[in-house]
Amino acid sequence: MAERGLAALPLPQLRAQLREARHANALLQTEVEMFEKWYRKMEPCGPSLRLLSETHGAPPELMQTRGRYKSKSHGATDYFVGLTVEQKYELAERELTELRDEIQRMNEDSEQTLKNLEAVIEEAEVWWTDVKKAISDFEKDIISTTSSKKGNIVASEKLLRYMEEKNRQRDLLREKLRLKNYLLKGYKKKLQQQLTQKEQTGEILCEVHLQQLQVRNAQYQEKIDEKNQELLQLKLTSGKTVQVLNLYKRKLQDAMEMSMSLMKDISQRKELLEKMEREAALVEEQRAKAESVNRQLRKQLSDCSVPPVLSYVQKKMAVTDLRNSLKAWERKVAVAEVSKTGLGVQEPVCQLGAGSWWSCVCACPPAAIVGTGVLAPDPPESRVRVLMRQFHWCLAEPEAFPVYRAVIAPYPED
Repeated sequence: MAERGLAALPLPQLRAQLREARHANALLQTEVEMFEKWYRKMEPCGPSLRLLSETHGAPPELMQTRGRYKSKSHGATDYFVGLTVEQKYELAERELTELRDEIQRMNEDSEQTLKNLEAVIEEAEVWWTDVKKAISDFEKDIISTTSSKKGNIVASEKLLRYMEEKNRQRDLLREKLRLKNYLLKGYKKKLQQQLTQKEQTGEILCEVHLQQLQVRNAQYQEKIDEKNQELLQLKLTSGKTVQVLNLYKRKLQDAMEMSMSLMKDISQRKELLEKMEREAALVEEQRAKAESVNRQLRKQLSDCSVPPVLSYVQKKMAVTDLRNSLKAWERKVAVAEVSKTGLGVQEPVCQLGAGSWWSCVCACPPAAIVGTGVLAPDPPESRVRVLMRQFHWCLAEPEAFPVYRAVIAPYPED
């Protein structure tokens, strides 16, 4: 029926029941192993204890059968021999205490073994360092100096001296370690004596003192944790303060840089202001000079007399007439020169000597020429050149226009 019921269950439910059964079996197996361990511990104590342990360690069904067998064999009333829940709890607690003690002993042994291994490793490292140093010294002092002198007696003597020196160093180290060991033994003996004295005087810490010390240690540990929390808060506050301080430092640096730039700008503007003031003073001086010159010019302008407009117009008309006459004479000169070039006549333009009227005309103004009263006829080109010279001179001196008109009046334009 049970098999049919299991077959009717679905597969997940069967797996769950299997896990539960395995868990229950594991717990029973652990309990059986614990009881067997206590049975082995109590077995050498005697037959009665062995019987009790057998009855204690046996399962309930076996206890019932044994009880029935005893009741049948001895004729006594039926009774069941088994462990109560309190007894099982006590056994489990003892087992747990022993297991904890064993774990503690294993930890202590492991720590001691670890310390021993660390000491061995440290000793090996020191030894290996000494070996490497000895190898390097040997290579430096012996091999490097004797490699090129094989078979030499000096090399062997040097090697012997090196070995003797190393042995002497080892003897010194051994003696040093022996003294150190002797001192440590004395210190150990002193500590043992102090411990013995404390045991005799009753100053050895008992369990109550140890518990008190543990309580104090816990209290101090709580205080230390509180102080650590306060220190952490102070560190956070200090970090924030440092950040704010760095921010203000950066602002101060920016303000200092801005102040430096403003000071430089102010100095430049002061220099520019001084330059502008100097330029303003110079301009003021120039203005004063210009005003004085202007006053003088205004005074001269007010004092000067301007000729009448009719005189200016007449002179302007005379200049126009002279320009027209100059153009006509220039055309005549050009025609005369072309005619001379075509005929091949080579005549001097002016062959008059010094003191003639021509030289006087070329050197004197028209007033002097008019004053001579000599206007002798000459070649046309000579007269034209005289007139041109006198015309340019008259352009420079407008007051000579009437005289010039009197000079050129006798000469017809044709």
